[in-house]
Amino acid sequence: MKTFYLLACAAIATTHAACSGVGQERLPILGEKEYVRTTEDGMERIDTVFHTIPPFRLLDQNGNWLDNKTFDGKIYVADFFFTRCPTICPIMSRNLLTIARHFEGNDRFAILSHTIDPGHDTASVLKAYADKLGAPPLWRFVNGPKAEVYRLAGQEGYFSFAQEDATAPGGFNHSGAFTLVDEKRRVRGLYDGTLTDSIPKIIADIEKLLNKG
Repeated sequence: MKTFYLLACAAIATTHAACSGVGQERLPILGEKEYVRTTEDGMERIDTVFHTIPPFRLLDQNGNWLDNKTFDGKIYVADFFFTRCPTICPIMSRNLLTIARHFEGNDRFAILSHTIDPGHDTASVLKAYADKLGAPPLWRFVNGPKAEVYRLAGQEGYFSFAQEDATAPGGFNHSGAFTLVDEKRRVRGLYDGTLTDSIPKIIADIEKLLNKG
C-alpha cells in the first residue's frame, strides 16, 4: 500500500523538487500545470493553471452533505480509510488525531477522511468510529459513491490510491498518504500517514499555509 504512495510522490517530485517542500521557504504546488495564453485590453499574458481537487458531494458522519464550498478558505488534510481496516488505518487515525487536537478550535483548518467501503461505512458507522476516536468537530468522515471516492483518491484528485482487492486484508487496497490541500484546492504536500515521525512536519506545513506560506 505504501508503494503506490511512494510512486505517486516520486513522479510528482520530478517536476516539483520535493513532495513535502523540505528546504523550501514556500510549499510547492503539486501536480501537472498548464499554461494558458489570454488577451486582455490588448495585452497578451500567460496564466498558470494548477491542478485542483475536482468537485465532490459527500455525506459526513453527522448526516450533512459536504462539497468543495464547505472548504472554501480552509486548509485541510485528506486521507482514505475504512472502519474495518485491520492494517494501516488505526495508525493513520491515531496520527490524524494528533493533528486534529493540535488545531482544534481553528476554523480555518479541517480533516477530511473518505471511507473506501461505503456499503458498510454508513453515516452512523462513521459517527460511531469518530466518537470512539474522540475526533473533534473539525474532522469530517465522509461516505460517497465508490466510483467517485476512488476517482478522488487518484491522480485526478488527492494523488493517493484506493481500490477493492479481494486478496488484501479487509478486502481493500489503499495508500496511507495524507494529502495537504490549500484554500484554493491545490495540493501542497504528500506525506506517509503511517509514520508518526511525519506528524511534526505535517503540522509545521499546515501552520505555514495558515500563515500564507
